[in-house]
Amino acid sequence: MSFIACGMVHAQQHNTLTAQEKAQGWQLLFDGSSLSGWHSYLAKAPGKDWKVSDGAILLQKQRSDPQADFQDLVTDAEFGNFDLKLSWKMSPCADSGVMFYVHESPKYQNTYETGPEMQIADLACTKPDSRVLYERSGDLFDLISSDVEWVNEAGQWNDFEIIADHGHVQFFQNGHKVIDTQLWNEDWKRLVARTKFKAWPDFATFREGHISLQATEDKGVTPIRLWFRDIKIRKL
Repeated sequence: MSFIACGMVHAQQHNTLTAQEKAQGWQLLFDGSSLSGWHSYLAKAPGKDWKVSDGAILLQKQRSDPQADFQDLVTDAEFGNFDLKLSWKMSPCADSGVMFYVHESPKYQNTYETGPEMQIADLACTKPDSRVLYERSGDLFDLISSDVEWVNEAGQWNDFEIIADHGHVQFFQNGHKVIDTQLWNEDWKRLVARTKFKAWPDFATFREGHISLQATEDKGVTPIRLWFRDIKIRKL
């Protein structure tokens, strides 16, 4: 009994780093209590629909809200080679994603014009995304689909990990590797050229950029809700 109690006492709190993680170079991107270090894309501060609730970043929006209120959230800092981990959950049928290498400039109206995306979608009912290859949760959105969809149903927490190391990109969903690819080589360029991203010549060309949490999709039961926590990154 004492061993079990001790283990419970020493369970890691959310939005914290262990001594080992600190020694390994991990840093928190969310402190559990504020949106410090984040802002909405092309804005100075987070939009009104972003807030902190119960130790998580919460997006809560109505479809009628002005886009400025729910514009995608991006980190103040930029990252090149990194290992990123975070947890998320959603209200039923919602749709989102985690983007990286986002280049923030008035030249680009949206984060996805430059940033590749690890897709977030409900297991069962995000239409059409959860039923379309390349658009299911864990996919490299519209580019590479995972073999198996290791995602939980709406309302349950999921763990994402994105490792980007000199163009070698790996996605992990709930501990399972779902994507393993190489950016910027000729195969990658041919892949992009076959998709809608060919319309944006700077898509996935930057080798450093912001991390982004997507909020601009309008799928889901209103009010649309997304939660993020335990967001941490280690430079490689």
